[in-house]
Amino acid sequence: MTSYAAAAETRYKRVLLKMSGEALLGDSQFGHDRKVLSQLAEECAAVHRMGVQLTVVIGGGNIIRGGTLASAGVERTTADYMGMLGTVINALAIQSVIEQQTGIPTRVMSAIPMAAVCEPYIRRRAIRHLEKGRIVIFAAGTGNPFFTTDTGAALRAAEMGCDALLKGTQVDGVYSADPKKDPNAKRYDRLGYLQVLSEDLKVMDASAISLARDSKIPIIVFSVHAPGAFARVLKGEGPHTIIAEESQQ
Repeated sequence: MTSYAAAAETRYKRVLLKMSGEALLGDSQFGHDRKVLSQLAEECAAVHRMGVQLTVVIGGGNIIRGGTLASAGVERTTADYMGMLGTVINALAIQSVIEQQTGIPTRVMSAIPMAAVCEPYIRRRAIRHLEKGRIVIFAAGTGNPFFTTDTGAALRAAEMGCDALLKGTQVDGVYSADPKKDPNAKRYDRLGYLQVLSEDLKVMDASAISLARDSKIPIIVFSVHAPGAFARVLKGEGPHTIIAEESQQ
């Protein structure tokens, strides 16, 4: 059983980390970058050692994108299921690297049953894994077509009773415009859910934002590529953006 004495460093006792599959590409054009996987393992381990119960959702865009396949002529429902399978591949890769590199026990739970490679998603079992000090990686989104992994992440965060949903991105927060294209883009420290939706800030899809709002789960956006950033933002340090109701901020 993991000791949670160190959790005094942060007000978050249970969190969900959401990353896009593209974040695993690194300098590659397809698949996984070994350095990125290694850094992600260390980031997760650092948070786990703080006593925080950690869950993870990863997209599949580094392998396959359902939307792209659909536009190429593959029937939309089939394309989305193919994308879900990509997330399972990524989850298994992350599980393997975390366990081999850090020794922390990890479980992959898929919304689409595939007993030969991972566990089916069962809410109470997932909570028990967390209570036993394991990192839980949720795969295959919601298990339904027409829903993104962002929505899957918000759903799992709500089901797990997470204190926060961490969105690891390519930049260190939410900006008024793409900071790589607009040098005058403003980074927000705090935003409300409705402001994100009304200004169409493209942090996560609208259904994910709405679900987080309904469940009163703050969304913290930070750079997934900055070493140590994951642990720092949980302590309220380093550049990041918090999306919440005004009463939560």
